[in-house]
Amino acid sequence: MSKILIIEDEAAIRRVLAKILSEENDAYQVEEAEDGVSGYEKIKNNDYDLVLCDIKMPKMDGVELLEEVKKIKPEIPMVMISGHGDMETAIQAMRLGAFDYISKPPDLNRLLNTVRNALDRKQLVVENKILKKKVSKNYEMIGESEAINHIKMMIDKVAQTEARVLVTGPNGTGKELVAHQLHEKSERAAFPLIEVNCAAIPSELIESELFGHVKGAFTSAVKDRAGKFEAADKGTIFLDEIGDMSLSAQAKVLRALQENIITRVGADKDIKVDVRVVAATNKDLKKEIEEGRFREDLYHRLAVILIKVPSLNDRREDIPLLVSHFAEKIASEQGNAVKKFSDDAIKLLQEYDWTGNIRELRNVVERLIILGGSQISENDVKLFASK
Repeated sequence: MSKILIIEDEAAIRRVLAKILSEENDAYQVEEAEDGVSGYEKIKNNDYDLVLCDIKMPKMDGVELLEEVKKIKPEIPMVMISGHGDMETAIQAMRLGAFDYISKPPDLNRLLNTVRNALDRKQLVVENKILKKKVSKNYEMIGESEAINHIKMMIDKVAQTEARVLVTGPNGTGKELVAHQLHEKSERAAFPLIEVNCAAIPSELIESELFGHVKGAFTSAVKDRAGKFEAADKGTIFLDEIGDMSLSAQAKVLRALQENIITRVGADKDIKVDVRVVAATNKDLKKEIEEGRFREDLYHRLAVILIKVPSLNDRREDIPLLVSHFAEKIASEQGNAVKKFSDDAIKLLQEYDWTGNIRELRNVVERLIILGGSQISENDVKLFASK
């Protein structure tokens, strides 16, 4: 059921629009308001999927109403209804965020197409919000230790800025969670977060992967292809394991950071990009610089903000929360009831040497849930945790 509000001071036009929409689709639930003020009150107190709004009205005109609605419920698409002399105002309304406008008297096909498109857009916005909530939950940082609370505080402070961030820490500690949180809490959240694992891409292909290539640039380049930097335009690029990147690729990344310009492999033309860079590494980059494997100028460009993610051995107090989180997540994935861990089992897990960090803990929890009893005991941990 799609809920549509018509705000129009001319009763005859209001009735015609309501009749057209009601007859077009039984799933359209149409409500009416006779001016901007009453329309605004309805919007404040109800959730609408679409608003059709006249531009010229007493008390509050359509443009004023549009600006106020965008402040409180920006996801509602608003279609403006313009009279013969209102074309300039209709264009201004589009600039202010109106979905579209239709002229009086409304053309039936254009009206219905605009309504369908606007409702499709609203549905897409809703689905994206639901998906984003799911994504956010997947990248939640679990823990209340001093180290994790410090990282959360840094993320909250840094996310809204354009500062580049270098995330350091051993493998399996959750460095990618920091990157996702930084992106999702930033003003770039509506645009892509593109992840690149620099260690997983052969050195001869890394430049093509990052910057794209033109047809014929090398043997297998059978067509033009955009790279990850272009894909991340207006969003964030996460360069994971940047310490494994070749020196030639580092030079090109440096140029992208300095000038916001990239060049596809085999091309002469520069491409402007607007990208925030978050990088991560498990290596000591200062040592890599000393040994000539990492560019010092690139390090200083990347490490505007440094966030160090501790090993699990350095935050053992978070293990009970992490075990509970993984137990619930695994039960949800497998469609089973959540298994409880006894206090003795948790205590034993806290004493374990977690060389593989969070990733290893997650694997052990899953193994215990599959192989252990209805409640995971200390004995289950002794039997299965070290295998």
